[in-house]
Amino acid sequence: MSRKKIVAATGCPTGIAHTFMAAEALKIAAEQLGVDIKVETHGQVGIENALTDQDILEADGVIVAADKDVNTDRFHGKPLIEVPVAKGIRTPNELIQGIINGEAPVHQVKGRATGTEKTSASSSPAQQKSANKWIHTIYKHLMNGVSHMLPFVVGGGVLIALSFLFGIYSADPQHETYHPFAAYLKSIGGLSFSLMVPILAAFIADSIARRPGMVVGFIGGLLANDGGAGFLGGIIAGFAAGYIIVLLQFLLQKLPASLDGLKSIFIYPVIGIFLIGAVMTPLLVPITGLNNSLMDFLSAVQSTNPLLLGLIVGAMCGFDMGGPFNKAAYVTGTALLAEGNLYFMAGVSAACITPPLIIAIATTIFRKHFTPQERNAGAINYILGATHITEGAIPFAAKNPIVVLPIIMFGSAISAILTYLFGVQVPAPHGGFLVLPVVTGAFQWVLSILIGSLVGAILYGLYRKKIDKPAV
Repeated sequence: MSRKKIVAATGCPTGIAHTFMAAEALKIAAEQLGVDIKVETHGQVGIENALTDQDILEADGVIVAADKDVNTDRFHGKPLIEVPVAKGIRTPNELIQGIINGEAPVHQVKGRATGTEKTSASSSPAQQKSANKWIHTIYKHLMNGVSHMLPFVVGGGVLIALSFLFGIYSADPQHETYHPFAAYLKSIGGLSFSLMVPILAAFIADSIARRPGMVVGFIGGLLANDGGAGFLGGIIAGFAAGYIIVLLQFLLQKLPASLDGLKSIFIYPVIGIFLIGAVMTPLLVPITGLNNSLMDFLSAVQSTNPLLLGLIVGAMCGFDMGGPFNKAAYVTGTALLAEGNLYFMAGVSAACITPPLIIAIATTIFRKHFTPQERNAGAINYILGATHITEGAIPFAAKNPIVVLPIIMFGSAISAILTYLFGVQVPAPHGGFLVLPVVTGAFQWVLSILIGSLVGAILYGLYRKKIDKPAV
């Protein structure tokens, strides 16, 4: 009997850790189950180990473990299991077994003949989970926008922060501290930063409706950005643009196939841009008001009740370490960065850096209560934590989440609370300790993270001491 062949695609919004952890977990599970697998990864460097048409043709099934768009249209007619990237890490055996047992629904793409429409449907009992699938689909579209937006925010934010090293007013030609290079850094960084909302909207729409959606989404994002609707306006513009194109594709599906090229290059952009303008223009004022109210509220909580804010942010970041709760706090911090608030992201970053450091420190201090393999993994978590890769703590938390997750959440909350109390400012949403030169209050930030990590490590170490026998 020939071995089953499976192809898979993994991807997370940041494209750094979850993407490759899910890929590795699927490969290990496939080997255990006697299945051949090829995994395509969608990281920040782009697509690696890309699946060919022949790979897909020969596959008995497909697994997509992703929180961003990985182009599932190409899997038309194949049994497909589509789940969040976290499930690829935690339950790879279950996913592969689903393909082996023939439990995966067959993926269908409407409008396949034109290659432009992007509405999928499947025929199986899994339709009973349509509500969860709908929520994941919305989350995936949003995270596709966030994934493409992040490099613009990181690059622009760090360059702006570097300009401040020459003096707070060093980019102002009228000020005595003016420095041409500082002005250059701030100008280029500001340009990168200004594209954040349009890029967010463009790639939300791209995830929904491909290239025609991206064009309309970019224009909608520009309208939101120029109109003051900010991050919230960009999200609304992205979804509106995507579904405007989906609607146009439906309305124009009976046009002759010979006009397909004309639709993509002329009809969709012209009508789509007109419609997104018609949709966004009357919405700009209320969205701007709502956006400003949300930002003002968060800023007020940040200054009046840092204890509560730090507790909430720390708990969210530590609860699922890269999952929806973590990303909700992270996206909020990124949105506030765009509004010039560098304090909120400082707490978010501290809370994201803390979990792997908790593991690393615990495996160092209480090393005899961890296996050699765990100690090796713990040592790697020093590097992961220092570079803001939270996911290194997941394998340890997964062994007993009921106990370990509260410990991680508690440590992360301490780090976030102290960061807010110290008034630290972090200008970039990623990079970990690599951005220390441009952090305002760098010493206090590192101290906050180390205190939260040490408290969490001691609690986790004492727990392991209680339940584990000393490793030989």
